[in-house]
Amino acid sequence: MKSAVTLTLVPETRQGPFVFSSGLADGFSAAAKLGFGGVEIFPASAAETEAGAIEELVATHGVRVAAFGTGAGWVRHRLRLTDPDPIGRRRAIDFAAQIVALAGRFGAPAIIGSMQGRVEEGVERERALEWLAEGLDELATRAELHGVPLLYEFLNRYETNLCNTTADALALCQRLRSDNVRLLCDLFHMNIEEPDIAAALRAAGSRLGHVHFADSNRRAAGLGHTDFAPVVTALRDLRYSGYLSAEVLAWPDPETAARQTMASFRRLTAPGAG
Repeated sequence: MKSAVTLTLVPETRQGPFVFSSGLADGFSAAAKLGFGGVEIFPASAAETEAGAIEELVATHGVRVAAFGTGAGWVRHRLRLTDPDPIGRRRAIDFAAQIVALAGRFGAPAIIGSMQGRVEEGVERERALEWLAEGLDELATRAELHGVPLLYEFLNRYETNLCNTTADALALCQRLRSDNVRLLCDLFHMNIEEPDIAAALRAAGSRLGHVHFADSNRRAAGLGHTDFAPVVTALRDLRYSGYLSAEVLAWPDPETAARQTMASFRRLTAPGAG
């Protein structure tokens, strides 16, 4: 398993669950200093992202890009794959597709989380799921061109009414034509929705593609009440070799949150731990 930490380039999300928010250079430097293997980047858009600067930072610090988020599509533009308006759905897919291409440049996946939307008033649930599946299929096919998967993040009930559990997300995958969608399992959301997080991860099986490493209160691992030992055991049993990425609140400050994350990561993933 590999460690990663989140870095947002979207000012509107600075109070959200992102550790670093003071720019690419500072984020990469801090991540490298603390020993993280990857940085998960949340850009304002593909067009506004300095890909060349990221390439230089990757080379300078030896820290990889773990993933790119697409959440700015929702936060800034209210774009979602389940928009009842077909023009809106097209705009959402196009926005996300540009980030898929950007991520592919770094051999990294893109994440569809908040941009999935929800079942809106006046829309049948089945129809909304069809729209979501259509969008994921197109984006997954584009990601496959770059040799990377598309990550789908199921969210807790307070953020969407589409898919809230691993079982929901696996059922959605059965609708897809593409086999290039992997699940992003966020331990914070799972703490709310799953009776047994470790069992839910085991159920994800080969569909598991990425993990958001967060405690029950969305703070760094070790600052809430989540029992991470069975979680890490499940990941080991699955032979999961992807990232545990800290999508956590920068509490009480970014460096402390990052240090706490890294201390927990090293303790939990050390040989013989668990």
